[in-house]
Amino acid sequence: MIRATPGAPTRLSIVVPCFNEQDVLPETARRVRALLDLLIESGKICADSQIVLVDDGSQDRTWELIRDQHRQDARVRGLKLSGNRGHQIALVAGLFTAEGDAIVSVDADLQDDLAAIEAMVDEYRNGYDVVYGVRRKRTADTFLKRVSAKSYYRLLALLGVRIVHNHADFRLLSRRAIEALKQYSEVNLFLRGLVPLIGFKSTSVLYDRAERFAGESKYPLRKMLALAADGVTSFTAFPLRVIAVLGVLVSFLSVAMMMWVLWVKLFTTLAIPGWTSSVIPVYFLGGIQLLSIGILGEYVAKLYSEAKRRPRYFVEEWL
Repeated sequence: MIRATPGAPTRLSIVVPCFNEQDVLPETARRVRALLDLLIESGKICADSQIVLVDDGSQDRTWELIRDQHRQDARVRGLKLSGNRGHQIALVAGLFTAEGDAIVSVDADLQDDLAAIEAMVDEYRNGYDVVYGVRRKRTADTFLKRVSAKSYYRLLALLGVRIVHNHADFRLLSRRAIEALKQYSEVNLFLRGLVPLIGFKSTSVLYDRAERFAGESKYPLRKMLALAADGVTSFTAFPLRVIAVLGVLVSFLSVAMMMWVLWVKLFTTLAIPGWTSSVIPVYFLGGIQLLSIGILGEYVAKLYSEAKRRPRYFVEEWL
């Protein structure tokens, strides 16, 4: 890919995945359009830059509102998926459909600071293919979410997963980075782990995250836990190695307990018939086995969904 001439305006696309966002979408579109106008006036982006609003199978008036935004401003494009495929799939659909030389992904809830996009464009024009939006602090989160997020990032780093700390899905990708991302064909997507694997020149832009403008979070605890599990099982086999190590340790402990029981039985008079020496090992071994089966099942489920090679999504309509 040949990058645009240095100093020439960049053709920018801003991708916004939407799922039941009727309460916030009009304000989001207004703010993003205002940002485009500002960047066009400054000469940093082309007049044919665009906004791509991706409807991820919404059940409210989201697609109707996207149609209205397109009628008002031709720069606002609408991509309607045939059904709800999840945030990561909707995001990929928008990234792969957008036509810009540089593509920014941002959530519709207005928690990410849109002003940081100008700094991302500046870094792109300085030669970076990937620009991560990184939060300065997590004061907008609850105590539990803040602690769990920090622990999760540390866990992924400990497991050897390449991930940018305090970064979600607010980022800029060059056209070259998008084409590289297309070569990853897995169905179980975790973009926060995939993008660093591309390996092109990258940098970060710091920003402050705000409260959600309107509506409800589309990432309840259940979806957050599922995404967290994808982050671990899609990028490292460490849990499987833990199972192997646990198996060895439990084997040694079992042999040691057997030798101790035999010693007490043969050389002392302390052996009292009871359930302790039998029940405790049974529960311990049963717990280890169930945990191991659960982890193995998670990996087998991943293999099952990947082996079927089903399409990630279908586009119902493109405005």
